Amino acid sequence: MDGMMDASREFFRQPQEVKQKHSNMVDGKHFRLEGYGNDRVSSEDQVLDWCDRLYLKVEPEDERNLALWPAHPERFRDVLHNFTAQCTSVKDRLLPAMAKLLELEDDYFNNQFGDKPDTYIRFNYYPPCPRPDLVFGLKPHSDGTFISVLMVDNNVRGLQVLRDGVWYDVPARPHTLLINLGDQMEIMSNGIFKSPVHRAVTSAEEERLSAVMFYSVDPERDIVPAARLIDEKQPALYRKVKVKDYIAGLFQYFSQGRRVIDTVKI
Repeated sequence: MDGMMDASREFFRQPQEVKQKHSNMVDGKHFRLEGYGNDRVSSEDQVLDWCDRLYLKVEPEDERNLALWPAHPERFRDVLHNFTAQCTSVKDRLLPAMAKLLELEDDYFNNQFGDKPDTYIRFNYYPPCPRPDLVFGLKPHSDGTFISVLMVDNNVRGLQVLRDGVWYDVPARPHTLLINLGDQMEIMSNGIFKSPVHRAVTSAEEERLSAVMFYSVDPERDIVPAARLIDEKQPALYRKVKVKDYIAGLFQYFSQGRRVIDTVKI
């Protein structure tokens, strides 16, 4: 964790022209999900976030676009490879426990992931902001994936979670992994597990860094509420949806400050 945090901080502190070698803009015109830069800007009216990000696909391993993985610092790629393996181990230990809480078979969620589930990592760098009262580091949203493993900044707070209309600060604690449930889990658990709305606020004095691993079901699979969680007293709350269609809608709705999960509620 220290190695990943140090390597990513070193990357973001490099000159802009070095970071732009891994840009998420093809020929300076066409946006792609992976790479360094900002999130997609889909309209002139869109409210932008005060955040640089590096977004990389890490699993399946044979689908990594290493041309977008920073070559400097030199240890970045090796550290990210090892960090991915360790986070995936954490995820694999969590899934059977989560299934047990719902009284499902231990391997239920593992089986739902399919043959080629996607895993992306997003590094978020929030430089000091002169007017933190006017802009978010990351606007309110919920994660559209199944589960997220977030490494928070060791010293600087900024993450907030919404509960019952109140925003709560998430503490900054060294060597902490925060487990966040996503929309896919909320759908498959038929609303028993919630995908929380959260945001990142900015600071006028301090930079902040985080890294979050997003685990998603195979994009070609459909997700539905687990059959054992549906009966006459508790009908299905969400309709069936194909994962790749849901993820495509996620980025569209995120830019608008809306939640795509609302579109699949029954």
